[in-house]
Amino acid sequence: MSRPLPLQPTVVLLKEGTDTSQGKGQLLSNISACLAIADTLSSTLGPRGMDKLIVNGRGQAQITNDGATILKLLDIVHPAARTLVDIARAQDAEVGDGTTSVVLLAAQLLKEVKGYVEEDVSPHIIMKGFRQAAQIAIDRIKDIQITVDRSDPEKFRSLLLKCASTSMSSKLIHHEKPFFAKMVVDAVSSLDQDDLDESLIGVKKIPGGGMQDSQLIRGVAFKKTFTYAGAEQQPKSFTSPLILSLNVELELKAERDNAEVRVEAVSDYQAIVDAEWEIIYRKLQEIEKTGAKVVLSKLPIGDLATQWFADRDIFCAGRVPAADLRRVVQAVGGSIQSTTSDIGREHLGTCGKFEERQIGGERYNVFEDCPKAKTCTLILRGGAEQFIEEVERSLHDAIMVVKRAVKNGEIVAGGGAIEMDLSAHIRKHALTIPGKLQLVQIAFAKALEIIPRQICDNAGLDSTDILNKLRMQHANGEKWVGVDVDGPEGVRNNLDAFVWEPSLIKVNAISSAIEAACLILSVDETVRNPQSEAPNPGPKAPPGTAQRALRGRGRGGVPRR
Repeated sequence: MSRPLPLQPTVVLLKEGTDTSQGKGQLLSNISACLAIADTLSSTLGPRGMDKLIVNGRGQAQITNDGATILKLLDIVHPAARTLVDIARAQDAEVGDGTTSVVLLAAQLLKEVKGYVEEDVSPHIIMKGFRQAAQIAIDRIKDIQITVDRSDPEKFRSLLLKCASTSMSSKLIHHEKPFFAKMVVDAVSSLDQDDLDESLIGVKKIPGGGMQDSQLIRGVAFKKTFTYAGAEQQPKSFTSPLILSLNVELELKAERDNAEVRVEAVSDYQAIVDAEWEIIYRKLQEIEKTGAKVVLSKLPIGDLATQWFADRDIFCAGRVPAADLRRVVQAVGGSIQSTTSDIGREHLGTCGKFEERQIGGERYNVFEDCPKAKTCTLILRGGAEQFIEEVERSLHDAIMVVKRAVKNGEIVAGGGAIEMDLSAHIRKHALTIPGKLQLVQIAFAKALEIIPRQICDNAGLDSTDILNKLRMQHANGEKWVGVDVDGPEGVRNNLDAFVWEPSLIKVNAISSAIEAACLILSVDETVRNPQSEAPNPGPKAPPGTAQRALRGRGRGGVPRR
C-alpha cells in the first residue's frame, strides 16, 4: 500500500491581489505593447508625415508630429512601453531630431524577432546578435560618413543650412524651409562656438501676422514688464547707452509686511518712514551716478523709483525674468549687481541701440548691435497659438541638429539612404557567420528597412517597388541612394539632392534602439502591486499630527493671541 504524499504548505510571498505574469507570454505581451506605440507614431515619419491633434485632460489641444512630444502627451501607463518613451526623450535631449525613427526602429527590431521568441530561441542569443549587428552598423557609418571642410566658411555654412532644411522637411514649416533654415543657422552662429549653449537662444511667440513676419534679433528682446504710470514719460530709445543689471528691489515696502515696531510718539514713526525714504533715495542717486541710461532689475521697481528715473531721462524695467536678464548680460556685458554701492564702469554693459518696439499686439524691449553678443532672440509669428508652438518645437529640433553639425561636422545622406546601406552591409556580413546569430543579424538588417518603407507609405508611394529599386542600387555599390517623395522614379542620390543629416543622429538612434530592444527582451516577468494602479493620495501624515494641530488652538477653536 503506497503512503500518501505529505501536503505541501502554500507559501505566500506577495500581497493578495498582486498581479504576476511571466514567461514567454509576458515577453510577447511587452513586444505587442511596443508595436502599438510604433503604430501610433509611424504615420508622422518623413516629409509627407501626418500631424497628431492631442487634447489633454484640461481640454487644451496641441498639434504636433514630433515623436518625443507625442509620447510625452499620450501619458503611457504600460511599464514596458514606457521604455520607448524614455529613448525618444533621450534622443530629443541629446540630438534633437530622429525621435520618431528611434521608436520605429526599436519596435521593428522586436517585431522581426517575435517569431524566434515564439519558437523558444533564447532572448540572450537574440540580444547578442543585435549588439554585434549594431556595432557593425556604427562602424560602417563611421567608415562612410563625409567630413565637411571647416576651413571654407561658405561651404560649412551651406552644410549647416542643408542639415537644418532636412530636419524641417517633416515639420509643419516645411514650405518655409529656406527662410527658417537661414534663421536657425544665424542663431547658432551667434552663440559662443566653444560652448554652444542653446538655452541662450530666446524664443518669443507673438500670435498674429504671417510666418514670414518672424524675425531674428541679434541681441535680446523681451516682453515689456509690468510698469507704473511714470514709465510712459521715460525715453523709449537710446543709442549706445550704458546698461545696469540689478538684483535689487527699488520699492517702498508697506510696514505691515516686514516687522512690528512699537513707537511711543508720532515723531518716532515719522523718523522710521523718513529713514526708509532716505534709503531708497540713496540707492537711486547711486544708480544715477553710474551714468547708466537703462536700468533692469529682477525684482520690482516701484512707482516712486519709476517717476524718479523718468525725471532724469533714464529707462527702467523691473520684474525682468531671470532667463532674459541672463541673456541681456551675455549680450551687453557687465554683470548682475546685488547692491547699488561701488558700481564701476566694468559692471555696466552697453549696446549699439536700445528701443521699445511694438511687435504685433505686444511691446518689446529690444537690445541690438551688442558688442559681446553671444545670444540672440527668435520672434515667431503666426495665426493660431498651437501653430506657433509647433513652429517652436520644429526650430528647437533644427537648432539641436545644427549645433551637433557644428560640433562634429560629419554627415550622411538622409531619406532612408543610410539605413538601406547599413541593411545591405549587415546582410552581407550575416551570411559569413554560422548558427542562430546569422538569423538575428538578418532580422536586424530587415528591421532597418522600416525607415525608407514608412517614408514611402506616408507619401502614398508603392513601398515594395521602391525598396526593390533601392536594394538593387545598393547592391551595385550606390550607397547614397534613398527615397525621393517628389520625383517620378521614387529614388535618387540623396547626397547630391542635399538631404543631409549629422551622422551622430543615426549613431545615437541605433544605439538607443538596440538598448531599448535588449531591455524589453530581457524582461520575462512583471510583478504589479495593485496599489500602483490606484491614484496616489500622497504620503500619510505622521501619527499624532492631528492632536498636535488641535492642541495649538484655544477655546472654541479660535487661535490664541
